[in-house]
Amino acid sequence: MLRRYPRAGEPLACEPLTKGLLNHGYRVSTTRGTFFLKHHLDKHHLDDASGDHATIVRQHRATQQLHSLGVPVAPPLADTDGDTVTVIDGRRYALHPWVDGLHRDGAQLTTAQSRRLGALLGAVHTGLEQVMEAAPPPAVRGQSPDPADTFALIDDLLASASAHGTGPRDAFDELAVHRLVERRALLEQHAHRRPPPPGEPARGWVHGDFHPLNLLYRGPDPVAIVDWDRLGVQPRAEEAVRAAVIFFVRPDGELALEKVRAYARAYRRSAGASAAELAAAVHRVWWERLNDFWILSWRYRLHDRRADPQFPAVSALAVWWTRAYDAVSEAFTG
Repeated sequence: MLRRYPRAGEPLACEPLTKGLLNHGYRVSTTRGTFFLKHHLDKHHLDDASGDHATIVRQHRATQQLHSLGVPVAPPLADTDGDTVTVIDGRRYALHPWVDGLHRDGAQLTTAQSRRLGALLGAVHTGLEQVMEAAPPPAVRGQSPDPADTFALIDDLLASASAHGTGPRDAFDELAVHRLVERRALLEQHAHRRPPPPGEPARGWVHGDFHPLNLLYRGPDPVAIVDWDRLGVQPRAEEAVRAAVIFFVRPDGELALEKVRAYARAYRRSAGASAAELAAAVHRVWWERLNDFWILSWRYRLHDRRADPQFPAVSALAVWWTRAYDAVSEAFTG
């Protein structure tokens, strides 16, 4: 790999990093410094096309152009032929500069930093609007989740949680059962609030996975937005809402609404988004969360427990958000 990047130096060490859901990464030390080597998994191993060559090239070009606009990203390095994707034995790799930094969640951000975070996401959206080709005609958006389907999923997950493994239920299983029963009651109570068929929300190119693990901080501000594998065309305001509820959820499931308010005001100003656009996005994302059990599906259907630590706060958020719906909506739109 490094022979194609002569200015990268000679390899000294290659350390595998924690495997992500979509790709594998390595910290490569050389005689010239430290680099991040990314192995883009083949699309046949994924549920999307993030491993497709043209898709990777598009992601790379987007980050290169965003970098030229001053957006904090870490574009890949070009090899001697000017390519940013290297194919070896049918596998695709990219070499990036190593960025030292720390991940920070909303609890570690001041109100001023929350404001700058919202402005940054707005700059990402407006920057992508400048550098990407015209958005392709959007696919017909599916209906919002149907409570009837969710009730069936709840019954299935309840059966799994109640009879989990061969031994007695553990504390996680007990919490899962409690939250599933609680959520079913909430859905029965609020089924009439299912969002109507989508109209035409403001769509555009978005990062697609904007959350604390994909931002690196060094000092008060982010130095790099990483992991652009889900770059795509979506309702922009919904990404803003999803990001906020990930950043600013507290362990008890409440949102830090003062930080949300600062973030959302800055995002609306930076992205040129209206309060009405954010209000509609809040409603759709709230309903999405009320019907979502991806962590339990991972645990009980895929036997994958990596997301288990997120469940207490995520499941509590759906309940708290339902009770504090008006306050949450006002924080995003006021």
